[in-house]
Amino acid sequence: MQTIFKKLASWLFLTGILIAVIIGLISGANVWTDNSGYINVILAALGFLVGILSFFALGNITSERVPTFLIAALILVGIGATATWFQHLQVIGEIYMGIASTLVIFAAPAAGLLAIRAIWDAGKTEEIQKVIPKIPNK
Repeated sequence: MQTIFKKLASWLFLTGILIAVIIGLISGANVWTDNSGYINVILAALGFLVGILSFFALGNITSERVPTFLIAALILVGIGATATWFQHLQVIGEIYMGIASTLVIFAAPAAGLLAIRAIWDAGKTEEIQKVIPKIPNK
């Protein structure tokens, strides 16, 4: 059963990254805009699903990879926040801004959930583990 969840999480992660980059390219090139925000909702939902699966150690982001993922997500959020500075550059600035913002929409929910998990793992004690069962660390 765990291998099914790991495969599902891997495909959800890959799908989210691909959708974010493709939509970022398209919207950055001003070919199409998602005025109603459906793509953003889909990206956020995919990121949330990846985060939930990884939170319970069923996804592809293992406990060894969590610090790396959180650092990368933090940098990505920082880049996404400053992406508007690049919009004045000809052609490449708009594309960069589109890709950065869609990647942030995908990565932020997963990063939030995994940050909660990291805080929990860092702060738990033996007393807490006696009361609350251990979440697997695979």
